[in-house]
Amino acid sequence: MSGDPIELTIIALLGLAIGSFLNVVVHRLPRQESLVSPGSRCPSCGYHLRAVDNIPVLSYLLLLGRCRKCRTRISPRYPVVELATAALFVMHYAVFGWTALLGIRLVFSAALVALFVIDLEHHLLPDVITLPGIAAGLAASLFLPPGLRDALIGMIGGGGVLWAVGEAYYRYAGEEGMGGGDVKMLAMVGAFLGWQLVLITLVFSSIAGAVIGLVVIAMKRGGMKYALPYGTFLAIAAVIASLYGDQIFRWYTGFYR
Repeated sequence: MSGDPIELTIIALLGLAIGSFLNVVVHRLPRQESLVSPGSRCPSCGYHLRAVDNIPVLSYLLLLGRCRKCRTRISPRYPVVELATAALFVMHYAVFGWTALLGIRLVFSAALVALFVIDLEHHLLPDVITLPGIAAGLAASLFLPPGLRDALIGMIGGGGVLWAVGEAYYRYAGEEGMGGGDVKMLAMVGAFLGWQLVLITLVFSSIAGAVIGLVVIAMKRGGMKYALPYGTFLAIAAVIASLYGDQIFRWYTGFYR
């Protein structure tokens, strides 16, 4: 991977720090707890973590994945989220360099990490992330790609497609098939990435959802009503679109020139 080693180190450390904060978001937001007060603590014994206990990844390794006081096992989700966020930050830096667009894409990728984990653990996509995300994406599009027009089309088209699918399923089956959180999440993706990349996100997430869904059904011998957190697939597909969507879109449209 090319890039200045110092800048790579800075962006990786930033990703680790943001990933540490995202762990707080993932743990507290679904429980409707404050993100700022009280300070970080062990969920088992209430031990308030010291600064040395809060070093991303390193503290987990030094403590052997256990609380310093009660020795209760700490979920490996914590270092995984921190490392995943750092990796996404570095990958975006490698694609966009030290530019203004990098900044907004890092905000976008951080939101995707939080939504991915929360939906995976709770089957929930909080409005407090998706709705401000839509606003942030549209505001950024006033000055940065994809531009306001494409962002508006992406927001309305992305959210509208999922809403239409969910409404059609409801009218056919008489029950909800697509949650409102998924609709708002794809609208957020469209606001950040524009209509071309929201199409790529929709295609990749649908393929991933179908493949993994069939695997889960086969393994569990369940029916088609087995609940799958579609937001996790949207998050993965949106990351791919953010990093490589422009190249994929140009490659695909090249067949029709």
